[in-house]
Amino acid sequence: MTTIPAYTGEQRVTLLRVLASEWTKLRSLPSTVWSLLTALVLVIGFGVVYAMVRVTRPPADPSTFDAAGVSLSGVQLAQFAIGVLGVLLMTGEYATGSIRVSLAAVPKRLELLWGKAITYGLGTLVVSIPAVFVAFAVGQSILSAENLDIALGDPGVLRAVLGGALFLTAVGLLGLGLGALLRNTAGGIAALFGLLFAPQLLVGFLPESVSDNVYKFVPAAAGQAVMFVKPDSVSLPPWAGLGVFCLYTAVVLGLAAWQLRRRDA
Repeated sequence: MTTIPAYTGEQRVTLLRVLASEWTKLRSLPSTVWSLLTALVLVIGFGVVYAMVRVTRPPADPSTFDAAGVSLSGVQLAQFAIGVLGVLLMTGEYATGSIRVSLAAVPKRLELLWGKAITYGLGTLVVSIPAVFVAFAVGQSILSAENLDIALGDPGVLRAVLGGALFLTAVGLLGLGLGALLRNTAGGIAALFGLLFAPQLLVGFLPESVSDNVYKFVPAAAGQAVMFVKPDSVSLPPWAGLGVFCLYTAVVLGLAAWQLRRRDA
């Protein structure tokens, strides 16, 4: 007689199940809604305000005016909301001790980290893409009053608009990596602001002949190069700049993964 084994209710842990679990966590946190809403308002709101300011103060030389960069200026503020949320997604679990439950449910620790990174990265991208397109459309309609606007189909414009969304996504992953690496909210946020601000300030103290060559490789300056149709002379090429910023992010996530495997929760 064949015996049918009893159903234990256990399911094999897969990356898809980890992603589903992390998505549930992400959308159930009040901080997620408020941070993403703040980023959305900053991208659109500041871009609109800055476009209105530039209409009242038209450039002396319109040929050097970067209309797309004006509309996307809010991205430079929204990066902090996105980055801080990335930090909180990791440090919040360490602060409450729920990370132990997460690691017990997902024995392969790296699957947990990659699950969080993929979920948050896609979530940020889904919110950022509509935000940058709305900011661009409204900003250009304002700039058209002084014939300063530019069309989405013009060379480099679509790349700049999509680049703004990609930059925000990379900043979010950088924040998540710092949170996983440092496991402390204050430390993670301080490190995030330090990486985005401090290198630019320090480079300013260097001799001009050196600072121009170094400045283009600092994290924020490199990543934001992708958002400008008419970059300045000291910036990296758009995609190369975003690639450098993504390299910084990959290094932080790699260090976080290495530490996650070596240290207890």
